[in-house]
Amino acid sequence: MKRKAMTIFGAAGMLAVIGAAIAQPPPMRKHRVKQAGELRKLPSTASPPAANRVSIRIEGNDRVITSNGIPKHKTGSFPNRGNPNRISAQSHQYRIPAKPEPAAQITPLRGEFGVAVNGVPFDPGAAEFYQGNPQWQYEALSGAINLGIDMSHAHVQPNGKYHYHGLPTGLLGDIQVSAQRHSPLVGWAADGFPIYAVYGWKDPKDASSEVIALRSSYRVKRGSRPGGEDGPGGIYDGTFVRDYEFVQGSGDLDRCNGRFTVTPEFPGGTYAYFLSEDWPVIPRSFRGQPSSDFMHGPGGNGRQAGMNRRGRPGGGRDSSARDPFRPGRGEGFGRGEGFGRGEDARPSRSRMDPVKPGTILPDFLKQSLRLSADQERQLDALQRDVDRRLQEILTPRQLQQLEGPPRR
Repeated sequence: MKRKAMTIFGAAGMLAVIGAAIAQPPPMRKHRVKQAGELRKLPSTASPPAANRVSIRIEGNDRVITSNGIPKHKTGSFPNRGNPNRISAQSHQYRIPAKPEPAAQITPLRGEFGVAVNGVPFDPGAAEFYQGNPQWQYEALSGAINLGIDMSHAHVQPNGKYHYHGLPTGLLGDIQVSAQRHSPLVGWAADGFPIYAVYGWKDPKDASSEVIALRSSYRVKRGSRPGGEDGPGGIYDGTFVRDYEFVQGSGDLDRCNGRFTVTPEFPGGTYAYFLSEDWPVIPRSFRGQPSSDFMHGPGGNGRQAGMNRRGRPGGGRDSSARDPFRPGRGEGFGRGEGFGRGEDARPSRSRMDPVKPGTILPDFLKQSLRLSADQERQLDALQRDVDRRLQEILTPRQLQQLEGPPRR
């Protein structure tokens, strides 16, 4: 009996060791490229593997978007040399405010920016870093790293999720975006505000004014990057996200690549984001409070510890974040700057981000286990309980440390 017990405990210990080893993410790839290249896009000649399914409806105060993540338009051939993943149907569900409000401060992107009207996510950040340094994130559209992107500036994550890194050319053709008229609705941002593409009215208050291609207010910095321990060195040329800087008034759009404007869908006016032809193309920060359904990390669809779907502590509304927005107020929402790391479709497990402490099962392990929908729901509930307990046990400073190294 004693020997049997020892055998059981020994086996349990061995499983624990194996489980701990499996749960550790593979080491991050350490690129040394520090110069932009030519972005070679794959021809979009492949038919999607399934029919497009998307639903956008209002439930109470929320807009609920569900989809299988499959576009109607053709895509590149996946897998390919730069991206060995295959497109597969997903179970996307996003809940965003139906009547969004601007927040007191800008929120940097930490995951997906939003979702297109065809149900495909906008996820601009590439999880590729110079020498593994999270301060120097590669820009996905710079051509420095081959990510196997197709003509719609999209590719596939290891779990089969097709997502856009730039202008969704195929979608823009489907909805007939034209330089002759204001852009139709392209999607919804994580904070609930609408997304349009490139073309808007010259006078944001006048729907009878000229239609123009709206310009972002970002530009490549002048001079050289820091070298040595502080950076890769070399000339700023758009290889990295940090190669760009915001210059207020240099374009038509604000720091979040948006503006207050009238639109065909909102003739009374709204804050709206615009995908631009120049960087950042897809915005990298939010005017409102983003839903945590779009965030990357543990808890539900990446929900932060102690946060609800709107990204607010607990279940209540954070009234301190209100700041009435009126046309002509300019920036007026704080000058927070910096961009999230993003969570890119890595061509292999060896390119995954470190797992945040407190995560029960990292994403790559969930994918390999092929969990059922019921298992995923149970794990989500368990993760939320862990997040809640961490919120109760740790101090705010300690919780912040779990999010990663501080920004410089």
